[in-house]
Parts: sequence; C-alpha cells; structure tokens
Amino acid sequence: MPDTDATPFIYLASQSPRRRQLLDQLGVAHRLLLPEDHEDAEALEAERPGESPEDYVLRVTQAKWQAAVPRLARYRQRDTGMPAAPILCADTTVALGNTILGKPRDAAHAAEILSALSGQAHRVLTAVVVDGHALVSTSHVVWRTLSVDEIQRYVASGEPMGKAGAYAIQSRAAAWTIRMDGSYSGIMGLPLYETAELLRPLGWQF
Repeated sequence: MPDTDATPFIYLASQSPRRRQLLDQLGVAHRLLLPEDHEDAEALEAERPGESPEDYVLRVTQAKWQAAVPRLARYRQRDTGMPAAPILCADTTVALGNTILGKPRDAAHAAEILSALSGQAHRVLTAVVVDGHALVSTSHVVWRTLSVDEIQRYVASGEPMGKAGAYAIQSRAAAWTIRMDGSYSGIMGLPLYETAELLRPLGWQF
C-alpha cells in the first residue's frame, strides 16, 4: 500500500481471477474496471501480420489501457463517489518460436495448441501497463512430450479455455513442466516484480 491516502488502491482492468489473486499476494488493494457492453475487448487482441510476440503483447496491453482510461472517466461521470486511481492492465501470450498461441477458440483448437507445445520449449510473455508506463516479462517453459490421452483429458477438464497457450501453469499442466526460467507469476498472468516496479513510483511500498 502507498504511504499516503491519495492512492489507496488501483483499478484492475481485467476479468482474470488469477490477476486478482496475485495483486492480493502483493498486498495491493484493487477494484475491477471491466469493459462496458458496447466495448469489443476481443477485437483488441487481433493479431497483425508480421507482428512479433513481444510487439503483440505490448501493443495489446497498451490498447487495453488506452480503452480503460475513458471507461473510468465515463464511470466517474455516472458515479461521482468513484475516486480517481491508477489503472492496471495486463495481457499474456504464449509463443512457439515467432508463432503466437493465443486463447483457444474451442476444444479442437485447444488440443491443437497443446499438441504443438508438447515436447517443446516455448515463451510466455506478459505485459503490464500502469499509469501509461509498461514493462514486459518473458519466461521460458519446457514441457515433456504429452500423450493424446493426456491432451484430451486436459481439454475435457475445461481448463484450457480462456487461457493463452491453452493452459494454466498452476493447474495439472505443472506435471508436464520440465523446467521454467523466468517469472512464475508472469506465467500465471501478472509478473509481480514488474508490477511492483510500476507501482513503487506511485507511492506503494513492498
């Protein structure tokens, strides 16, 4: 928490329960700032031809933050008791080489992504933007080879849906992970070191 009463919390512009959990771990109070019905959040995640995974995740996160700023202004116009506070946005992508592996469209697509990652090393990139300033965390993950049955059972669990790379490191996918190099919290969806670095200039102490 900051050492003054000026900014006692942040707005989290994300629906991810994992990001809420990680902010709680860091001791950062937060309130949700979710997209309004007319906002097309999915459109912000569309890939551009020739875009590297690093450029993609940074661009998407910055776009989400830029959309969240006027959203907060609209909310505050309707609710004058809603205080000003910094906005945090984050986005995670998984990359196999230069191929971006985003959220699966359906179960068949999830199985296709997991099959591509089977026995391979891949990168997990998470960008964080607070108050217009951005940092990117890159981690490297190596999986053992997965059987068709393992992939099918994991897909059937529903865990891959809504997750970049079709998996969550804090789930049974941990049993496939030979090694990780980087930020465990970044692989989960919010790198806490980078988040703290962005919040510290705003008065937070850790």
